[in-house]
Amino acid sequence: MALQWISGKIARKHVWSDGLFTLSVHCPGVSAFESGQFLQVGVETPEKHLHRPYSVASPHSETLDFFIVRVDGGELTPRLWSLEVGASIDVSAKATGGFTLSHTPEAETIWLLATGTGLAPYIAMLREQTIWERHKNVVLVHGVRYATDLAYLEELSQIKEEYGGRFHFIPVVSRAEVQGAISGRITTAMENGSLESIAENAMTPSNCAVMMCGNPQMLDDVEALLKDRGMLRHKKSAPGHVVVERYW
Repeated sequence: MALQWISGKIARKHVWSDGLFTLSVHCPGVSAFESGQFLQVGVETPEKHLHRPYSVASPHSETLDFFIVRVDGGELTPRLWSLEVGASIDVSAKATGGFTLSHTPEAETIWLLATGTGLAPYIAMLREQTIWERHKNVVLVHGVRYATDLAYLEELSQIKEEYGGRFHFIPVVSRAEVQGAISGRITTAMENGSLESIAENAMTPSNCAVMMCGNPQMLDDVEALLKDRGMLRHKKSAPGHVVVERYW
């Protein structure tokens, strides 16, 4: 079935660092969706219509946020990077995807693990009440290469102020020593216990659910570690603990 497109306009452009940015797109007419789902975003070129899926970094509204990294040499992201406020951009009329809280098991603590722009769906979830109503504790872990790859820090700090000990944000930086962040990779921080120590929560089948979004290698490696702990993929036919979204 051919995609139906909404013609949107860039309402805001926030540059976090060179090549890392959020486009806020005014696109009324997009059907209601759950936070964590994705939409197609694209532009028309003389040769063809270029588009790809992006998890929405905001709940459903007339203006939607997309957290994007420019891939130098790519077809689409350099074009998106060049767009300024007022420029036209296409957004698919309907969202898809099952990476949502409604597809996540009940648990006292929910762990949100992300690398890079895999942070996007969690920003949308954290802006709504559902996650706070369903879970006593929320732990967000964001793995990046450099400190400049971290984003939404002010907003996450405000969430911490609002929810106190119910919320932990743990940045993990692999290629630099950064104050306030774990050095290394998410998998290393799981193996040495530093994640759970900072979060003051154990990652066990008895009390938590885990959502993962981002780099496929991280997803595979973390899922293997979780399996060793007795934590398996959550399925309708076989309830588990882990929900995964692959970015490519």
